Amino acid sequence: MHIPVLQKEVLQYLDPGPNENFVDCTIDGGGHALSILEKTKPGGKLLGIDLDKSQISNLKSQISKWRLDGRLILANDNFADLKEIVKKNIFGNISGILLDLGYSSWHLEGSKRGFSFQKNEILDMRYNPESELSAYRIVNSWPKDSIEKILTEYGEEKFAKTISKNIVEERRKRPIKTTFDIVAVVKRSVPGWYQHKKIHFATRTFQALRIAVNDELNNLERTLPQALEIMMNGGKLLIISFHSLEDRIVKNFLRIKSKENKLKVLTKKPIKPSQEEIRINPRARSAKMRSAIKVK
Repeated sequence: MHIPVLQKEVLQYLDPGPNENFVDCTIDGGGHALSILEKTKPGGKLLGIDLDKSQISNLKSQISKWRLDGRLILANDNFADLKEIVKKNIFGNISGILLDLGYSSWHLEGSKRGFSFQKNEILDMRYNPESELSAYRIVNSWPKDSIEKILTEYGEEKFAKTISKNIVEERRKRPIKTTFDIVAVVKRSVPGWYQHKKIHFATRTFQALRIAVNDELNNLERTLPQALEIMMNGGKLLIISFHSLEDRIVKNFLRIKSKENKLKVLTKKPIKPSQEEIRINPRARSAKMRSAIKVK
């Protein structure tokens, strides 16, 4: 089951009230959305967006059971088109927007799309199975320099040069089809001490491939200005990031818009999960939440 990260803190900073409307740009299993809708009774609406059709289908089948007909509106779409999605769904004044940028436990454990290096699955990593670019395509057809570039920029991988060289050598012999295939290539590309670190030696490679496949950083950069534009004055923007690349984009955006007097930052330092939350949900360990309020 997907446990929403920083749920108490999200409610504290969003501060949803009766009949207010919100947007959850990454609704996943609906954990955050349901707790927001509980606070916005009787008439508050929530627009939930997800790129993954399976997540939207699962939620659609639950709407009547949860008695949320007309209050929970779902869109199978890319949040990078936020303004258009909101327009299409004829949504009212927006009191707050949430972006929880972590992939869900379902993607890791149940999607069978190769998000986890602990399961031997087809190397895919697409949130939207209909999009053209997959991790398989990157490792089996991209030139060495392009693979090295994403490993360096998106994975901050210090052994990117050797890993990319070995990927190209391996695929000359046979296609790199599965997660375990790529883990094996990474393992022989890095020194022994790197293999025994606290963080798994393939973590950065998997992160880089996932970001590249789903164009995650560009999507985030496109979304933030739209979120600011479509919120009403006094609306709250909350972003939960899970690695330094995302957090840097969010931090810079909030800093610039704060200087322009368009936002007031509510979190001088990012909010992090408590030790208790990390114990219950180890996935929360790297989460950082930043929040701001629209002032004009």
